[in-house]
Amino acid sequence: MRGWEEKRLGEVIDISRERIEPAEYTATTFNYIGLENIESNTGGLLPYEPTPGYRIKSTKNVFKSGEVLYGKLRPYLNKVYIATTDGICSTDIFVLKPRQNLLNVTFAGFFLRSPVFVDIVSNLMVGANLPRINQDAFLNIPLPLPEQERIVALLDEADELRKLRAQADRRSAELIPALFEEMFGDPLSNPKRWPIKNAGELMAACDYGTSQKANEDGRGITVLRMGNVTYDGNLDLTNLKTVELPDIELEKQRLKVGDVLFNRTNSRELVGKTGLWDGRFEAVAASYFIRLRFRTEEEHPQHFTTFMNLPSMKKRIAEIARGAVGQANINSKELQAILLPVPPLPLQQEFASRGSAIRALASSQSSSRENLDALFQSMLHRAFRGEL
Repeated sequence: MRGWEEKRLGEVIDISRERIEPAEYTATTFNYIGLENIESNTGGLLPYEPTPGYRIKSTKNVFKSGEVLYGKLRPYLNKVYIATTDGICSTDIFVLKPRQNLLNVTFAGFFLRSPVFVDIVSNLMVGANLPRINQDAFLNIPLPLPEQERIVALLDEADELRKLRAQADRRSAELIPALFEEMFGDPLSNPKRWPIKNAGELMAACDYGTSQKANEDGRGITVLRMGNVTYDGNLDLTNLKTVELPDIELEKQRLKVGDVLFNRTNSRELVGKTGLWDGRFEAVAASYFIRLRFRTEEEHPQHFTTFMNLPSMKKRIAEIARGAVGQANINSKELQAILLPVPPLPLQQEFASRGSAIRALASSQSSSRENLDALFQSMLHRAFRGEL
């Protein structure tokens, strides 16, 4: 790369090994960051609330302001964040400490987010269901070292535009949960005294998705996998596979408009993602999902989907999830036992209609976001190939 000096990451960066058991600190409130709190590709952090130690059940990494958080689970998701406060984070996140006078922390953040780095790390992943990059492989990755301050200055300006756009998008995303609370009240305190029911009482069907192996050859029908539903419940259909099913199973598994997809198996931070299928093409769901169909005379699927994606419910799901380190599970019985207030159906339908208008507005903004993303990714690519 234009004669640049090149070093391995392990020569200029350290991985912190400081850990803590937050549950032992019952009177302490932590700035806890999970993978779901770090935005993909942007280097940004989604809003989060400080969490009491007694609610955090497993070991966490400790980080300091100025250190870099890097999501090692599914590294192709490109989750990188430079901490601005002290706190704790998931053990699925590397806490990186650039060595002073060797590596500019902002430069490090840009490199870890660059297409060049994502390509490298994607080829080094291990594990089928929960692919990750291990520490030794990570530290052995080569890092080009051009004039760091010049590269940072060039990239900072373009990144600032993306941050402003991302900030506007986050505000749009907050509108639907805010509308939910405005119309129905906080579901935990239920101030409007709606009837309380088990989720199972409202369901017409509650079925696991298909366990048939997916393929990338286009054979069969599209299968939705974990990554096709985002943390906030939107559909991300940029990376799709297909699956071949016998006619009997296909008839049973085929998704219908209004089906709710509950991600029953994932990391503890991500388990419980809930999306609503809009029927844009023929598809089935993988076995990582439970497919829910509601009795339409009592529960609107959009009401349930938004309820499950509220921050308070995400915390509740994390508390009841079972499983080993790195993977948590919630079965259909546990899901059906969840209690929720049930407002009158006409009010739910009004909420769904107003929510659709908000999503349409957000969709109209996506072109601007995509253009800024494309510009910045191009600059990142060029920066670390010596073309800036």
